[in-house]
Amino acid sequence: MRYLKFILLAGVVLMATTGCSSNRAWYHLPTAEFDQIEYGYRVHKTEVRNITVGYLDEGRGDETILLIHGLGSNAKGWSRNIDELARNHRVIAVDLPGYGVSDKGFYEYSLPFYAQVLSELLTKLEVDKAIWMGHSMGGQIALVAALEQPDRVDRLVLVSPAGFEAFTDGEGDWLRKAVSPEFVQDTTIRGIAVNLKSNFHDAPAEADVMITDRIQVRGAKDFKKYCYAVAENVGAMLDAPVLDRLADISQPTLVLFGANDNLIPNRYLHGGHTVNIAEQGTGLMPNAKLVMVPECGHFVQFEKPTETNDAVLEFLAR
Repeated sequence: MRYLKFILLAGVVLMATTGCSSNRAWYHLPTAEFDQIEYGYRVHKTEVRNITVGYLDEGRGDETILLIHGLGSNAKGWSRNIDELARNHRVIAVDLPGYGVSDKGFYEYSLPFYAQVLSELLTKLEVDKAIWMGHSMGGQIALVAALEQPDRVDRLVLVSPAGFEAFTDGEGDWLRKAVSPEFVQDTTIRGIAVNLKSNFHDAPAEADVMITDRIQVRGAKDFKKYCYAVAENVGAMLDAPVLDRLADISQPTLVLFGANDNLIPNRYLHGGHTVNIAEQGTGLMPNAKLVMVPECGHFVQFEKPTETNDAVLEFLAR
C-alpha cells in the first residue's frame, strides 16, 4: 500500500488508495486568499456574534431556502442548484465560520454553535423561518437546528447527511486523533485531488474547480485556521449525535443519498451499503421521504443537479 489518505466529508474517514492522475497545471497555480476565490454570484457579508459571515443571496419568494455546505467545503458547493431553486424562492447559501469568505478563528466549532449562528444570520436577514437544506455535515447541522430551534425550521432537505451513522467511543477517539489540523494542512496536491474526486461516482468536469480552489488557498494567510476548523468539525459531529433523536424531528423532511456514496457508511470502520444507512435514518423520522439517486456519489447536489433540483422542488410544492 503506497499511502493512506483520509477523505474528509460527512464526518467519516475513508482509507483511499484509489488512483487519480495529477494535472501538471495544479503545481503552478498562484496562491489566492479565500476572499479572492470566484463564486459566480455576488458575495454578501454581515456580522454575527462578532464574526464576519459570508453568504450568497439570490432570488425572491414567499419561502427562503438556507443552504448549508459540508465539511471542508463552502457555498460554491451549491453552484449547480442556486439558479433553479431561486426561480421561486429566496435562496441564502452561507459560508460557515471557518470556511470560504467567512472569518476563521479559534471558535467553539460545535454543531449547536453553527445552528445558532445560522439562526442569528436569518434574523439579521429578516427571515423568521426557513427551509434548512444541508449537505453532509450541513445536514447534521440542520438536524441539530430542527431539534433545538424548531420554530426556525419550516422543512428539512438533507443531502447525504452526516448523523445517520453511529460511531462507538473508540471509533470516535480514533477519528479525532487521525484528523488533526496538521494532517489537513499537509495534504499534498495529489491528495487534494483524490479526496475531492472520491466524493463522486463519476466526477463532472465542473468539479475540477473545487480542486484548483483548494490548491490555491494552501498559501492563504488564514489557511492554518481553515485547517483547524476542518479538524475541529470532525469532533463536532461526533459530539452532536442525532441518531437517537430523529424520532423527535416533526418537520416534513426530504432525504437524498447517492446510491454509490463512498463515504457513508464509513468503508474503513464499518463497511456495508449506503441504502441501509439511508433507510435506517429516514425511517426513524415520522415525516420523512427518502430518494436514492442512482449512479451518484456523496456530493449528490453537484454530481446530479437536475435530479436534486427536481426532487427538492417537487417536495417543496407539496
